[in-house]
Amino acid sequence: MDLPWAENKIIEHSKLLANSFFFWTKKDLINGNFDSRENSFHLYHAPFVLISHGIENDPVFNYANQKAQELWKLDWNSFTKMPSRLSAEQVEAEERQRLLKEAGEKGFISNYKGVRISSKGERFIIKDTILWNLIDERGQYRGQAAMFSNYEFLS
Repeated sequence: MDLPWAENKIIEHSKLLANSFFFWTKKDLINGNFDSRENSFHLYHAPFVLISHGIENDPVFNYANQKAQELWKLDWNSFTKMPSRLSAEQVEAEERQRLLKEAGEKGFISNYKGVRISSKGERFIIKDTILWNLIDERGQYRGQAAMFSNYEFLS
């Protein structure tokens, strides 16, 4: 059985997600005082979508929890090979880029909304999204993450 949340690199990345979220928002990503492995499990199985991408020139997703995989209809391996720009429709790309830049400059933004597209071509709007920078314990920029639970499929 494939358990990505149990891999050491994902356990460490989950810690990065949670610590960076707290750094910028002063809020916990999930409630509870968990060790790193439990934190990874709870984030992977969270009732909200949680995704992140790295720092490549064309950033690639490096994390997608179970809710994200269900929404985009992709398994872990497919999701974590996809450039993040492909999650949005082309018409949304310019606005998406502007918001990524704004989050990069401010550390995080909240209440973002935008149209996304699943691997099956289904369009949906994400609402009340929080987008934040991932920074490690040395203050090094490691990418960006987003979380949301409010979305609606478009016809």
